[in-house]
Amino acid sequence: MRESKTRPWLLLAGPLLVIAGLLLYPIVRVTTLSFQRYNLREVISGSPVFIGWDNYRQIFTGAPGLPASYLWRTILPNTVVFAALAVVLTVVLGTLVALLLQSVGPKTRAVVIGAALIAWALPAVTGTYVWVWIFDPDNGVALHFLQSIGLVGSEGHNWFTDRYSFYAIALLNVVHHSYPFVAITIFAGLLTVPTELHEAAKIDGASAWRRFWSITVPLMRPAFAVVTILSTIWDFKVFAQIYLMPGGDGSNPEVFNLGVWSYVSSINQTKYGLGSAIAVLLTVVLLLITLVYLRLLFREEDTA
Repeated sequence: MRESKTRPWLLLAGPLLVIAGLLLYPIVRVTTLSFQRYNLREVISGSPVFIGWDNYRQIFTGAPGLPASYLWRTILPNTVVFAALAVVLTVVLGTLVALLLQSVGPKTRAVVIGAALIAWALPAVTGTYVWVWIFDPDNGVALHFLQSIGLVGSEGHNWFTDRYSFYAIALLNVVHHSYPFVAITIFAGLLTVPTELHEAAKIDGASAWRRFWSITVPLMRPAFAVVTILSTIWDFKVFAQIYLMPGGDGSNPEVFNLGVWSYVSSINQTKYGLGSAIAVLLTVVLLLITLVYLRLLFREEDTA
């Protein structure tokens, strides 16, 4: 009996050690650094200084050169509000495309899926530079179009200096890159919904929206949960789409999110302890939001 109980763990020992090395050790290392002063001087000397909660205190009360409300008025809105909008728009657009795939013929479906997969396969770096080119302040496609209809004058407009227009472009970039995954996943789930249920509801006089909300959504709840959770994780960790845009690499602190702030603090300013504390905060916020969503989801299932 003892051998039968230990054999699965022996078989899993190799993969578990790899996971521990690739995931657990970096998490422990970053958490340890977050309680240390580990700047360029400490890197050279190889002797980090334990400072307790000072790095976290700087985050919540104002890092050097930044206002005390920087976390609350800039970083968290840029991170949380942006991620929430991106998740909602991604799931809604992906669901609409999935419904479109369900209603069109095989040839049209193949074209739509191919176009979506191209957008999905496009690297985040390449996609970001495409959107930067579209909204180029001097010679962008968006500028020429808005000038042609009289909304922008000949002096042009720099979209990347304003915080809201900056994140509007980033939102277009992220949603465009993320919706194909949602569309393909939801479309695969739609194929499992029995057509008899929709036919019966249609005979009873239910509208298309009513059939979708009362039949499709309850049956597709696990699929919606998966795409929502994964989209939340991805959109909270958005980095390249922000960092590679003009001003996102450190010159405009008003457009930082938690991921970019952690990177700039660590790499650009060589404050590795502070950057690690910001990374830990990002992980905690992401875990809390995911747990709250899962709890609400399971509560709905229990009451159903």
